[in-house]
Amino acid sequence: MTITADAARQPIELGGATPVLRVRDMAASIDYYTRALGFRVDWGYPAEGDSFFASVSRGKCHLFLSVGDQGHPGSWVWIDGVDVEALHEEYRASGARIRNPPTNYTWALEMQIEDPDGNVLRFGSDPKKDEPFGSWLDMDGNRWMQMPDGSHQKVQAKS
Repeated sequence: MTITADAARQPIELGGATPVLRVRDMAASIDYYTRALGFRVDWGYPAEGDSFFASVSRGKCHLFLSVGDQGHPGSWVWIDGVDVEALHEEYRASGARIRNPPTNYTWALEMQIEDPDGNVLRFGSDPKKDEPFGSWLDMDGNRWMQMPDGSHQKVQAKS
C-alpha cells in the first residue's frame, strides 16, 4: 500500500478556545470579573473611550466579553478550577454570586458562579473519592439527582 501525501499529512493542531460572553454593561462586567472573580483585563476595544469588546484572564483561563451582537445571554462555560474548595472560599469573601456551591459529581467537584448578565461559570476540579454525589442545578434553577438505576429525577423545582 502506498501512502499518499494527503494521508501522510498530520492534522493541524488547534490552540485554546476563548468563549465569548455577552454582557449588557462593560464597565460593570469588568468590575465584577476583576474585583469579585480575580481576573485581569488584557485589553479592550476600542482602547480609547468605552470598550464594547474586552479580554479578561486569570491563569490559563481567557474570556471575551462583548456588548452587543456576539454571544448569547446566559451562556455556560466550564473552567478548570484546580482547587474548587479554595476558590469557593476566595469567591465567598469577594462577594461573587455563588449559584451552586462546590458539589461532588462523577466528572468533577464543581461549583457554579453567575455573572451580572446571567452567564454561568462552572469551575471544576477532581472529584472527591469515596464521597457521595450531589444534586445538579440546571439552567432554570431546578435540582436534579442521579438515581441508583442511572436515570435522573427532578428533586426540587425552582421556587
